[in-house]
Amino acid sequence: MQPHLLVVPAQRGSHEVVPTVRPVRFAGLRLVHAALRRDLARLPTALRLLQPDDETGAAALQRHWDFLTAMLTCHHEQQDVRLWPLLRRFAPELRLLVNWLEDDHHNLDHSFTRTTTLMRVATRDPASAWPVAYAVEELAARLETHLRIEEEQVLPLMAELLPPQSRVGTLGELLDLLRMADGPGTPDALAWLLEGVAAEQIEALLAECDDLTARQWPHWQAVYARCVAELWGTTPVGE
Repeated sequence: MQPHLLVVPAQRGSHEVVPTVRPVRFAGLRLVHAALRRDLARLPTALRLLQPDDETGAAALQRHWDFLTAMLTCHHEQQDVRLWPLLRRFAPELRLLVNWLEDDHHNLDHSFTRTTTLMRVATRDPASAWPVAYAVEELAARLETHLRIEEEQVLPLMAELLPPQSRVGTLGELLDLLRMADGPGTPDALAWLLEGVAAEQIEALLAECDDLTARQWPHWQAVYARCVAELWGTTPVGE
């Protein structure tokens, strides 16, 4: 799912009523896809702009890459352990496709591991950053094929199999799984997932989370925005 599909226009006339934002089915899965696409699209530029004496920028780039790969790993584990067995049982006609997706997860994990090695080289020696940027672009194209298959062939069937109130694939379920798997912390994960999403949609998505998460969200969002502003050359929200 492209990021803009989770964005709702926020600017309206003073007398217009903003319609209620409908929840997005399988928002947790879709948000991971959107965030992966977003960052893999801008990482090559950040690599090419990396200066030889910018140790702070290089370290930030490496940290963000490590975070991205950790989120991908948890996403794959969520699907392999929870989602694919469900589909094998209730949608046996998808078994061959599900088997291929699971195998492709392993292939993608190996590709990301190799790219992690390249990223470490590039952040230590920015002179080698350009070929690494091309490698990230190739990886993004490789991942895009996988994501589109899931979105176009798997998610529509899930919508038919699962009732609307199911937690499978929701943002709340994803955050719970990250906690159980000792993955990236909720503040970083949630801020990363919701970056660029319109305020109205964020409010609807936070309704899937616990009250403490919803209350702490504004602080988490502000901290995250400051941390990544220099990395991407953006201005933090509210400044």
